[in-house]
Amino acid sequence: MPFFEQLIGHFYDAVERDDLLRPLYPEELGPPRRHLTLFLAQYWGGPSDYDEERGHPRLRMRHSPFAIGPAERDRWLELMRDAIRSMSPPRPVADALREYFDMAAEAMRNRE
Repeated sequence: MPFFEQLIGHFYDAVERDDLLRPLYPEELGPPRRHLTLFLAQYWGGPSDYDEERGHPRLRMRHSPFAIGPAERDRWLELMRDAIRSMSPPRPVADALREYFDMAAEAMRNRE
């Protein structure tokens, strides 16, 4: 959990200062920060706290109310890649995270 808490902490610190992404998030960033941390920990083999608290992820459905086009997708990836770099994980871990986030970010895109 500490790895994902730090990774997502770095990411959300950047989101807080970002003019493009910040409007897509609720005023209070604590809940989305927690949700993403729990989701990623579970996805990568950690405890099933996310499912127990929120049920099935249904990621595309949960993100459908937000206008996510190429610019938002690209900025999200930029901030997440910066967060990965800040953690300095071993190369195979960094590569696996980037590959997953590339796929997930494109899957959340719902605007041209």
